[in-house]
Amino acid sequence: MTDIKRQMDRRLERAILELLERRGPSKTICPSDAARAVYEGDGWRALMEPVRRAAGRLVTAGEVEITQGGHPVEPAKARGPIRIRRAR
Repeated sequence: MTDIKRQMDRRLERAILELLERRGPSKTICPSDAARAVYEGDGWRALMEPVRRAAGRLVTAGEVEITQGGHPVEPAKARGPIRIRRAR
């Protein structure tokens, strides 16, 4: 893994956690919120999959949950739109 990729991974993880902190304990964010927080302009769309992977790492660390329809799902099984919230 390159240093640039590692730095981007950490920035995305920090963005997810910071956004959730600002929103409150029971609120969720969309992965696009984190992508936009890290990359201003139209290039944020290229970060959608890296954000999902960052959220998956945070799930493994016990920091967040990935949800669909308000229910937690395993990151590898999530298909389609997801939300991210603090782990309960």
